[in-house]
Amino acid sequence: MISDKIFMSKSKVAIIGIGVTPFKARYLDKTYFELAYDATKLALEDANKNGAEITHKDLESTVYGIYNELFERQFMPDIFTNSYLGMNNKPGTRVATGGATGGYTVRMAYAEVASGLSDLCLCIGLEKCNDCYDEQTGTTTPEVLNAIAYSADMTYEYPMGMMAASSYVSMVNAHYEEFGNPTEEQMAYVSVKNHGNALLNPKAQAPMKITVDDVLYSRIICYPFKMLDCCLYSEASAALILASESKVRELGIEKPIWITGVAAANTDCFIGNREDMGRLYSNIYAAKAAYKMAGLDYNKIKSQIDLAELHDAFSGQEVISYEELGFVPFGEGGPWIENSFEKPGEGPWLKGELPCCPSGGLIGCGHAVGATGIMSTGEAALQLREDAGKHQVSIEKGRAISHSIGGPGAAYAAIIVMANEEGLKQP
Repeated sequence: MISDKIFMSKSKVAIIGIGVTPFKARYLDKTYFELAYDATKLALEDANKNGAEITHKDLESTVYGIYNELFERQFMPDIFTNSYLGMNNKPGTRVATGGATGGYTVRMAYAEVASGLSDLCLCIGLEKCNDCYDEQTGTTTPEVLNAIAYSADMTYEYPMGMMAASSYVSMVNAHYEEFGNPTEEQMAYVSVKNHGNALLNPKAQAPMKITVDDVLYSRIICYPFKMLDCCLYSEASAALILASESKVRELGIEKPIWITGVAAANTDCFIGNREDMGRLYSNIYAAKAAYKMAGLDYNKIKSQIDLAELHDAFSGQEVISYEELGFVPFGEGGPWIENSFEKPGEGPWLKGELPCCPSGGLIGCGHAVGATGIMSTGEAALQLREDAGKHQVSIEKGRAISHSIGGPGAAYAAIIVMANEEGLKQP
């Protein structure tokens, strides 16, 4: 029998529960599905503090964000997680889009609820990368890096040594050739900012007070990226509970965070095929579509949102994202962060005009790939609820965005726009 829900009109969708485990280099005492359990439990507890009074039995469907099966040493890890969470006999779908997995998972969960197929959907991301190790040596390196490299084109790119860092650095270098930035110093400011923000986030893997020189003199990974320009691979899980508008009203949710804009874009996975190698076109198309859906102006977005949780896998890539997401004109991303250093009320700093990655982002909090975009969406939602703790920023417009990008040549991008009740009322 076909459910009547599929004939319902599009519903508004809210985040009503948020759960994030600490990001760590290794969980020796937990499996990947136990990490998923922990995040789900935290999300349910948060939803119940928010007025829900629900259990996992009330969740009607699940969307799983798990990027790399080799990390978990388990093909189809979503079904094992599904069973462990007690979600048997309910629909579950897995998403895998590289570093953008979390953002695409939120998008899929949004669609599940907006379509009317579910009134309550669990959106969960997880990754246990250091379970991927070499049997003979008993070490994770280079197996983890090799597992990531399998996402590259196996015919030409993989044999040439393509890795995540080299994929991103090609675009950063092309951007520099066109605009003269980001410079190494400007990229270092991103690392200083995000490691510093992580000092205020108890769930962050890499909280550090560092200087620009610390970044510049750290080990070269893939020029011009230094070690401190790069995110750390992490083990963690993050979960959101999404609800339809009718369910939000029925449950009496006190602080729903509404998803007002959702968009994604897939660009050419071969960087050399693009019209301009210094652009992440997926960023641009996803941002414009998400802002339009949310009723926001791409050319004025900096003045319309309170914060952005960006996908800062590499410092230079965050700088380019400032431009492509509409915060500053093209070519001005590097100067925007450098010139605003130690100037309260300016730039992307924690107390700046548009705080970027107040959680610490991937560089400071960590990068548990399938969980990352869900973590960043949850962090943005906590900010809008003014529940972010010591890294809380000022909320005036009641709107925020989260951003995910990844895959071969950063071909995938997703943007999620959120608003609290006040943000819905603002022009």
